[in-house]
Amino acid sequence: MNILLSNDDGVNAKGIAVLYEHLSKEHEVTVIAPDRNCSGMSNALSLRTPLRIEEMPNGFYSLNGTPSDCVQLGINKFMTNEPDLVVSGINHGANLGDDTIYSGTVAAALEGRHVGLPAIAVSLCSKTEDHFASAAKITCDIIRRLASHPLQQNEILNINVPAIPYEDIKGIVATRLGKRHRAETMVESEDPFGNTIYWYGKLGNEQDAGEGTDFDAVNKGYCSVTPMSVDMTVHQKVSKMNTWLNTKVTNN
Repeated sequence: MNILLSNDDGVNAKGIAVLYEHLSKEHEVTVIAPDRNCSGMSNALSLRTPLRIEEMPNGFYSLNGTPSDCVQLGINKFMTNEPDLVVSGINHGANLGDDTIYSGTVAAALEGRHVGLPAIAVSLCSKTEDHFASAAKITCDIIRRLASHPLQQNEILNINVPAIPYEDIKGIVATRLGKRHRAETMVESEDPFGNTIYWYGKLGNEQDAGEGTDFDAVNKGYCSVTPMSVDMTVHQKVSKMNTWLNTKVTNN
């Protein structure tokens, strides 16, 4: 299989190197990743900045753009043969519940799906650099299964792997996205010149982390796989909305 591999932690991140090491044993893999950490960039595109790509000594390609830029350039211009699959990761840290909205890791996979290719995003649920091999092995396993269970046209897979040894992972389960409580307010501080600056506060605690959620699976030692739709339309609401949108409104 011909795979385009990217991430949001940057081309020098350990996660992408470990994943490449495992994937390249079974597949042809081209790595195109941002030249810096792009965590939290979601689906941003570089519309006002020219993109420059540079080959690194290890054969990876570094791009001065976002995760979505990497996938767009790789598929539409740079790669000689169109990839069969887009893989994003391994992210340093979980992408669970609401986190997926902001995630550059998930965004790279979504960008692959926007241009019609199957795609998966992979995250290790830890900020340390332990057990990337666990996530890499799980990814290889899931890719093998995709050969006989291809993704639907509008879906990606969001994979979250607990940061434990591979042999201690209890299994792989399909989940839905959980939900966090509201995040902490912005933190006010001061720079060395006396100017007021602001930082984002801590993530909110888990609010919806019950059975069947991605939070619950990872907390119990399972790998969570959430099928996510590119189409965010609330389809069951469309007909109901048409009813009140077409109702004449009178001014009192």
